[in-house]
Amino acid sequence: MAIIITDECINCGACEPECPNTAIYEGADDWRWKDGTKLSGKVILPDGSEVDAEDAQTPISDDIYYIVPGKCTECKGFHEEPQCAAVCPVDCCVPDDNHVESDELLLERQAFLHNE
Repeated sequence: MAIIITDECINCGACEPECPNTAIYEGADDWRWKDGTKLSGKVILPDGSEVDAEDAQTPISDDIYYIVPGKCTECKGFHEEPQCAAVCPVDCCVPDDNHVESDELLLERQAFLHNE
């Protein structure tokens, strides 16, 4: 399951530097597949779609920090728990019921993002 940042976010930014996949972005900021990963150029995503890892993607939120579900691994392969949730002072980094995923899938995503 990916993590989501709820509307209770106070935009403190504590979560952003903790993400090992650079899946967390400030509201209204574009994101890229290459950010914090080893992806570059044209890549085939696990869902079969092709993207250019360097291209800017549309922000998921304009108001608060957000997590890109396709880059979130819940810190599997890096830490014992999601680091965003561990450092959040208002507990707004919570499991995303719309993106329920197995540990196996999260570890496969971690390997994909970091070419392992």
